[in-house]
Amino acid sequence: MFGGGGGMNPRKMKQMMEQMGIDMEDIDAEEVIIRTPEEELVFTDAEVQLMEAQGQKTYQVVGDPESRERGEGASAGGAADDDASDDSGVDEDDVEIVAMRTGADEDTAREALEANDGDLADAVDELE
Repeated sequence: MFGGGGGMNPRKMKQMMEQMGIDMEDIDAEEVIIRTPEEELVFTDAEVQLMEAQGQKTYQVVGDPESRERGEGASAGGAADDDASDDSGVDEDDVEIVAMRTGADEDTAREALEANDGDLADAVDELE
């Protein structure tokens, strides 16, 4: 990022970045998933850093991803479930959690999550 900074003390680097108005924060991420039309890149125990500069946030993910074809590990319906997730922005794992917790079908669980902006607790409360 900064030419010739390979040997710079990390503390000095952080001070320089703060002077330039760049904030960095480590994120304790359990899993990161990058979905492409063909595959999912799943990072478990990845190192994630958030860098904020001039109002823009940039996430840096460091790790070794597992590549899975789209639809693997999905419940019955496969690609149709993925399409619903893409359109609604609701995580399929969250849909399954709400459905299992409340006994509702996945469509009802998805609707409750959408109505509650993806909040698991509120979606469960709505359906119980």
